[in-house]
Amino acid sequence: MIGNTVGLAALALGWRRSILTWPAQLLSGLILVGAYASAHLSGGVGKQLLVIGVAAWGWWQWNRGRRHAQDGSIAVRFASWKERGLLLGGAVLGTLAVGGLFTLYPSLSWSPWADAYIFVGTLVAMIAQARGLVEFWFAWLLVDLVGVPLAFHSGLAFSGLVYVIYFALVLWGMRDWWLRTRTPALKGAHA
Repeated sequence: MIGNTVGLAALALGWRRSILTWPAQLLSGLILVGAYASAHLSGGVGKQLLVIGVAAWGWWQWNRGRRHAQDGSIAVRFASWKERGLLLGGAVLGTLAVGGLFTLYPSLSWSPWADAYIFVGTLVAMIAQARGLVEFWFAWLLVDLVGVPLAFHSGLAFSGLVYVIYFALVLWGMRDWWLRTRTPALKGAHA
């Protein structure tokens, strides 16, 4: 519950384009590693370790990119068609690979394909977020469309509720970042 709540705070901080989103994601990942380890769910531990690694990279990326925004936060933009293709291709190939792994080793996941979709979608969203891409919100939206019903169906009501709140934050964050792409950058800002 604490790990999911911190993850919710991380998403809200991402919406505000606050660099604090990344330490919050790291903390959430560390808490969830402990939760999965205590439940003897090695697949969950492995997934959270990968999420922690992406969060550390995202934090580094945003530290580098803060000077590009009008207000000292991260500058946001839409992905190029090439970037979109890479994100989509990575999502498809990653889901196939992770779903295949979870199918071969059933102890890693209780729902191999849905779990792979959510896991890879989360990584794609975090990578897009680290790059300041508006598409980050679309990736989260797609994750939530599977995550919400799956959580409730699996009897994980608290996780389902958190996903419903994520869904609302995703819609608001998407709108905010979308509007920010229409705000001209400060003159003199350097790459």
